[in-house]
Amino acid sequence: MRKHLISFVEAGSIAEELEIKAGDRLIAINGNEIKDYFDYEFYITDDYLELYIEKADGEEIIFEIDKAPDEEIGLQFKNGMMDNYRSCCNKCIFCFIDQMPKGMRESLYFKDDDSRLSFLHGNYITLTNMSQVDIERIIKYHMSPVYISFQTTNPDLRCKMLGNPSAGEALKKVDRLYEAGIEMNGQIVLCKGVNDKEELERSISDLSAYAPVLRSLSVVPVGLTKFRHGLYPLEAFKKEDAEKTIDIVEKWQKKIYQEFGCHFVHASDEFYLLAERKVPKEEVYDGYLQYENGVGMLRSAIEDFNRAFKLLESYLADNPLLYQKKRLVSVATGYLAYDTIKGMAERISGLLPGIRINVYKIRNDFFGEYITVAGLLTGEDIIAQLKGKALGEGLLISESMARAGEPLFLDDVTFEDLEKSLQVKLYIVKSNGMDLIEKAVGENIYEQTDSCGSGTA
Repeated sequence: MRKHLISFVEAGSIAEELEIKAGDRLIAINGNEIKDYFDYEFYITDDYLELYIEKADGEEIIFEIDKAPDEEIGLQFKNGMMDNYRSCCNKCIFCFIDQMPKGMRESLYFKDDDSRLSFLHGNYITLTNMSQVDIERIIKYHMSPVYISFQTTNPDLRCKMLGNPSAGEALKKVDRLYEAGIEMNGQIVLCKGVNDKEELERSISDLSAYAPVLRSLSVVPVGLTKFRHGLYPLEAFKKEDAEKTIDIVEKWQKKIYQEFGCHFVHASDEFYLLAERKVPKEEVYDGYLQYENGVGMLRSAIEDFNRAFKLLESYLADNPLLYQKKRLVSVATGYLAYDTIKGMAERISGLLPGIRINVYKIRNDFFGEYITVAGLLTGEDIIAQLKGKALGEGLLISESMARAGEPLFLDDVTFEDLEKSLQVKLYIVKSNGMDLIEKAVGENIYEQTDSCGSGTA
């Protein structure tokens, strides 16, 4: 049987009361071998448990536990998945990792295609790496929702796009998930001249048959870096391409809404900005099911900022001295969010004339001009483009620029390196409008108001 190293025991938990400690190993639960995290989560819900534990000194003990079905026992493991991660077996023509430069840290080159990560973190999977046993486990454990990267429902075209002869056949696994009622969210990475236009129409039409079990479908443009040497020749979308894509998506939104009461398919924010169209209203996004995929981020940011701005106005009614405060700060962001952030900064300064906010649009020289999201900006580019600029008391950047919560950028430039190079204090802005306002204004407004928004600013 596998033995899973315990890395942490939560204070006050059942496990702590039983004197289970970090360094001990979990072997089985109720006689069942634990192959991975999903076995653990499934068996741990029983109200009576027999935990088979190997202590750090080698002694083996069975702990008997009576608990509520939803009560946690307080164990964390060195390997969060409790198993090896499954790497991708495809050779996709649009793969972003294949477009990465050499010399970056090894973890950035790992291609995952693991259904368990789909459930845990919303990672998109292609289904090509899944056996029927995997499908049955998803159904048994009711792992839902599952995030599926479709690209197209044309089997032959899917084989070509994924570089895998079984990619078309893999689509049949969706039928089994659908029949079992496993909720899904899907995406189509759109490649110009490959799976757009008529092929996009076909894919949306085919996939709409799975609604509402397939809760949503995003259409996102392929990300193209400058490191595509020797790869499949892909072109960047232009304004007229984005317009046509949005027209197709919005046509299907109207059709599907009449039948299911949801909009189902959504074009990413990048398409709307490229087409120079306003992003849809909040209700069109059906609760932002595709938020992490760049669908509705800008609308969410706008609505969240509006709520936070009202709290600022309320705060000012009781703190009028803030109108006299003098402060200059700056914001660094990508091309995608620049106009939105600039508009927010202008509203803050319009209300508080003493607060000046310089918003700087950072061009992505590291990956290339077609990469416009803030989360893929590097410290190197920020430093190079802000040298000598008026940055004021601090530089605000989105927390999305931090790699896995660490204080460093994608290119391993640390936050400390940036502060020293630009001689400015760095402020990390969390994903809500009030944090942007507080960091810009330099006041703890949230603590003195009733509530704050929850979207991304």
